Amino acid sequence: MATGDTTPEGPAAPMRPTGGRHHEPDLRDMTRITLRPIASPMPLGFYTVAIASTLVGCLQLGMFEDGAERAVALTILPAFILQLLVGCLAFGARDVLAATLMACFSGMWLASSLILATQPPGGARVLGVLNLCFALFALSMASVAKPKRALWLVLCTAVPRFSAAAAANLTGVHWLAGISGALGLLLAAVAMYAAFALMLEDMRGQEVLPIGRTGPAHQAVNGDLTVQLRNLERHAGVRRTL
Repeated sequence: MATGDTTPEGPAAPMRPTGGRHHEPDLRDMTRITLRPIASPMPLGFYTVAIASTLVGCLQLGMFEDGAERAVALTILPAFILQLLVGCLAFGARDVLAATLMACFSGMWLASSLILATQPPGGARVLGVLNLCFALFALSMASVAKPKRALWLVLCTAVPRFSAAAAANLTGVHWLAGISGALGLLLAAVAMYAAFALMLEDMRGQEVLPIGRTGPAHQAVNGDLTVQLRNLERHAGVRRTL
């Protein structure tokens, strides 16, 4: 579901003075909330994570020839645009966890590609600090994302991957870069599975591969319309302020 808006059925009745006092009409019965459904952007987001992580992981494992950093940078640069698009669509669908994660991944790919392509002085250490910040961000996200099990698994894999990348960038130890590359390939595999499972679910209208949703995430897919519309008037895009 995307952003909702309120549409009054007609002009509000004027306030009538009664005994010197004004009474406002009850607008709740006159209000309708229109929902614009959209396709889930998450398969695209997870596939993008998988492809970009595979390329960076292969680079860290030494599978490319020397001087391939610029080619890898130009290859992962489109991930910035794709994940930014996914983040915008997820915000419109009121999925703040997915939107925040995808938008931050977008920024990570942009920064990584620019540093790999230009090789500025001190770029490795700056990228190390950025990787460390992202690892802490992913850890905080994982602490609240467990009901959305596919997203949670991606986050749990991203935390050690970006932690190892941060350690490799900050220390320059070669074998840490290898660990980061191996964890990057693991992250790619988890993200690829999540993307494929979500696509199958969308195409067939039911869960085919286990994703493990619990709580509100499970109700969002398996609950009836009453569950979906519960407390809708308090959702972002419907209430007056955030």
